Amino acid sequence: MKKNILTLSLAVILTACGGTKTETSVAKKPKANPEDYAATITQEDLKKHLYKYASDEFEGRNTGEKGQKMAVEYLKNQYLALGIGSPYNGDDYFQEVPLEKPSVSSAQISVDGQAFEAFKDHIVLSLSKSLDVKASEIVNVGYGIDSENYSDYKDKNVKGKIVFAKAGEPKDVNGNYVTSGTTEDTKWTNGRQSLSSKRNAAIDNGAKTLIYFDGGLFTRYAPFYQRQAESGSSGRLSLKSANDEFAFIMVNESVSKAIENSSNPKITISAERKAEEVMSENVVAFIKGTEKPDEILVISAHLDHEGIKDGEVYNGADDDGSGTVAILEIAEAFQKAIKDGYQPKRSILFLHVTGEEKGLLGSRYYTDIDPIFPLKNTVADLNIDMIGRIDPKRKEGDRNYVYLIGSDKLSTELHNLSEDVNKKYTNVELDYTFNDENDKNRYYYRSDHYNFAKNNVPVIFYFNGTHDDYHRPSDTPDKIEYDLLENRTRLVFHTAWELANRENRPVVDKPIEK
Repeated sequence: MKKNILTLSLAVILTACGGTKTETSVAKKPKANPEDYAATITQEDLKKHLYKYASDEFEGRNTGEKGQKMAVEYLKNQYLALGIGSPYNGDDYFQEVPLEKPSVSSAQISVDGQAFEAFKDHIVLSLSKSLDVKASEIVNVGYGIDSENYSDYKDKNVKGKIVFAKAGEPKDVNGNYVTSGTTEDTKWTNGRQSLSSKRNAAIDNGAKTLIYFDGGLFTRYAPFYQRQAESGSSGRLSLKSANDEFAFIMVNESVSKAIENSSNPKITISAERKAEEVMSENVVAFIKGTEKPDEILVISAHLDHEGIKDGEVYNGADDDGSGTVAILEIAEAFQKAIKDGYQPKRSILFLHVTGEEKGLLGSRYYTDIDPIFPLKNTVADLNIDMIGRIDPKRKEGDRNYVYLIGSDKLSTELHNLSEDVNKKYTNVELDYTFNDENDKNRYYYRSDHYNFAKNNVPVIFYFNGTHDDYHRPSDTPDKIEYDLLENRTRLVFHTAWELANRENRPVVDKPIEK
């Protein structure tokens, strides 16, 4: 102790006399320049990945089949090579997504004792378990709509009950749909989307069965379902049901009238359910943040496509090979920054989802059933689905564009951030044509970002529009505009960099009321 005091005293004396200098200067690390890492995203690398990923070897990446298994292994190996880990332990990059392929069921149905014929009068759209219902009451819920400004379920207790709804949506005195205030079709009137919307409304309100009348759709669907049943073919892939008891049955006008003309209709239903189990996988890779590791930025794209049909491979180079390889390049750019000592403040989840072509299944599994990280901690989802081509309908404007969808739906701040980042770094023409709520294509509801958005997670959907090769075997890597793919990928990277490193997460100032 005495020695230390003596040494300190000597140092003070020497300093006072100018005999030595005790202060040392430490060089401050320069601030990261994201352009240095965006520059690592190149046409050559994107092309190399895509010619492999969208080759015939991968057999169109149909969900649950050989090509899709090859695709997930390819993605896993890329992350291993980059040295980017998984949110799971070790080299497990797969979030298993249990699916099933139900056989088409036929039902026996009678209303007030009057029997109706399967496929002629009614078809089973979905069935989570076998049914054996004896003379049960039916609750008429009109159009089966449940929205913020109009609900057919208001003041009705339908929990555990059978409900009856019909197609369409009421209009106001000016001829506008009541939920939107316009004449454009809404999710409650727009074909297949109306089916899922009304099914979900019934489930959300606790009903156990939805009997649904849509004369036009029934005429189209019934012959197909009958052929499927007679051939023994399985139906459409779906998530393995977490709902223990829900049936969705479409009926024709005869059954509808029997229900509506009865003062207290009683229905009897018997139907057997059979299903083949199918296992698929989301691929997940993870970079942990430094200052805010519990806040998660998700960058997503779907890994699947249409498979092989009539002997032809549907390669899906644009849909969504382009989004898939873009994520790989974005991940590599972040990893190079990390090697230079620039770890992002927030964590980043690179999420490649399965089953998008089958109904957004992989993303719905992640958000609704097994979110690896709590959705309340998810600051945004940047979803990339088709960014390698040019929409032939764009007759005017710069070819260096991208359609942006959803950026302002939940968070004004996210939208402004996106605009600012683009002006600063990439100068892509941001086209909001399909962001219009009344757009008849309704793309906002048709890609994986929507499963995040419906849970109040801010989203941006990057999209180049459809083209003549969309969902055709001719969607091949040689038709990709690689300079555009490069610049659009850099745009997503810069937006991700800003979201991962800014002080505050984007404020959700326009949340969906649940």
